[in-house]
Amino acid sequence: MVNYQPRGTIEVFYPEIPPNQRQLAFLNEEKQLLKTISQQIALVLERKSIEDSNARLQEQLRHADRLATIGQLSAGIAHEINEPLGTILGFSQLLAGDPSLPEALDADVQKVINAALHAREVVRKLMLFSRQMPPKKEEVDLNKLIGDGFYFLESRCARQGVSIRRKLQPDLPCIVADPGQIHQVMVNLTVNAMQTMPAGGEVTITTRKAGADIEFCVADTGIGMNKEVMQKIFVPFFTTKDIDQGTGLGLSVVHGIVTAHNGKIKVESKPGRGTVFRIFLPAGTAASETGCQS
Repeated sequence: MVNYQPRGTIEVFYPEIPPNQRQLAFLNEEKQLLKTISQQIALVLERKSIEDSNARLQEQLRHADRLATIGQLSAGIAHEINEPLGTILGFSQLLAGDPSLPEALDADVQKVINAALHAREVVRKLMLFSRQMPPKKEEVDLNKLIGDGFYFLESRCARQGVSIRRKLQPDLPCIVADPGQIHQVMVNLTVNAMQTMPAGGEVTITTRKAGADIEFCVADTGIGMNKEVMQKIFVPFFTTKDIDQGTGLGLSVVHGIVTAHNGKIKVESKPGRGTVFRIFLPAGTAASETGCQS
């Protein structure tokens, strides 16, 4: 037994034992010796299990540190790109406003302006993704945030054969939240869903008003989870994935963000039938049936 779980057996037997000697085949001392050997083997297995867990933990910590570094680098790159983009956009708009500009060139200048605006939007989303914007709670249009968030995820989903279906309630009331943190919740849940569908599948994103709350739901058609795994999914560094696929931090971060926003998170899953994460966040103070005006 290792950690109160059976890990194997030791079997010792005679090829043949006369019927009248079966009760006396092993001496009490021999039985105690076998018990001691079993205990020693269990200690070796437990020690090896601890060593393996420590090695995985160290690798996950290193991986988490690399992710943080990548986030800082992404923010730095975004800031560096913003300045030349602003220059390109400014001079292009000046050219577009020149009445002496030939019509053929005006169309080309508009293409430059559109490309610069597109690049600036990419930079903005990159900064949001790396969470280098200061935390700030404000009224957030959840449907719009979902649209922005999938800007980077849709191409990755398509490459993996994962389709995305959106069922967003129109005129959804605002929530008061940090948009960067809610964006991270959405990304973490979606990436987690994709990792459960290596051969492709479907992710369904749903929003709706649920009483005084706004419900945000991410459902997948992946491998699902059993009850034992579901009890541990929010524990930091717990993961069922390979080291190069997950740090074991994604869902614990999701839980922390939802809790910090006075929200609730519920999980439904069955092996082979996919998983559903339901997040309930309080509607904002300006929430109304007319929808979010932020």
